[in-house]
Amino acid sequence: MHKASPHRNQRLADQIQRDLAELIPRELRNPSLGLITLQSIELSPDLAHAKVFFTVLGAESDHALQALQEKAGYLHSLLFKRLHIHTVPTLHFHYDNSVEHGIEMSKLIDQAVDSDHRDETK
Repeated sequence: MHKASPHRNQRLADQIQRDLAELIPRELRNPSLGLITLQSIELSPDLAHAKVFFTVLGAESDHALQALQEKAGYLHSLLFKRLHIHTVPTLHFHYDNSVEHGIEMSKLIDQAVDSDHRDETK
């Protein structure tokens, strides 16, 4: 079985990310979903599946994830019309908590630095 080149996979992932970034706000016009931002797309080697990693601002991540999963088939069909390829990957949405994790780590570092600073001034 012929596998796509890594460069082609990355170009396709980038194109899917651009298209979804345009389609999601237009097709999911629910203000309760907040601002959904796509972080990255990971394609399976056979291009059959795409993991779509997103963050959300101003809404619960579970609510946004549920809405995206409900619209995944519809978004897939819209992508099929835009992308002129034989097989459009099935979309699998995943909340990306790395931003929250980074903020939490930054807070912990700040607390440790403040604690050290207070200890030095005693």
